[in-house]
Amino acid sequence: MVEAVAGAELHYRALERLYAAAPVNALFASRLEIAEEGRARITFEVTPAVHHAAGAAHGTIYFKMLDDAAFYAANSLATDRFLLTTSFNMHFTKPVRGGLVVAEGRWVSGRKRVFVAEARLVDSEGEEIGRGTGTFMRSRIALSGLPGYRAEES
Repeated sequence: MVEAVAGAELHYRALERLYAAAPVNALFASRLEIAEEGRARITFEVTPAVHHAAGAAHGTIYFKMLDDAAFYAANSLATDRFLLTTSFNMHFTKPVRGGLVVAEGRWVSGRKRVFVAEARLVDSEGEEIGRGTGTFMRSRIALSGLPGYRAEES
C-alpha cells in the first residue's frame, strides 16, 4: 500500500512538471497542484493582460483553466498515457475583472479508455464564475516520453 501511495505521489508531481513545461503555460502565470487521485487545482491571477474589450477576463481564459483542471484531474488516474480532450462544455456564470482565480477539477467517471471530469472556477471572493464538463480519451502518447513528465535529470 505504501508503494502505491509513493507511486501516485510521483505521478502527481510528474503531471505538475508536465503542466509547468507546456509552452502555452509560459503565457499564463498559473500553477497546478494535484493532492489526490481525481482532483486537480490550478491557481491563476487575472490581470488586464487577459481582458476582452469590455474589461473582464476573456472566455479563452475560462476555457483554458476549466479544461486544464478537469484534464489533470482525469489524467491523475491514467499513469501510462496522455489524455486528449474530445469534448468540453462550459457555462459562464459571472465575469471576473481581476484577482486570484482557482480552477477546481474533479474526476467523475471512467478509468479505461474514456474519462469524464468537471471543473469550476472560483474568484477571490469565493464565488463561482464558471463551470465545465469534459470528456477525455487515452491517446497513444506515453506520458513517460514527454518532456517535463520525466524526473529532472541531475
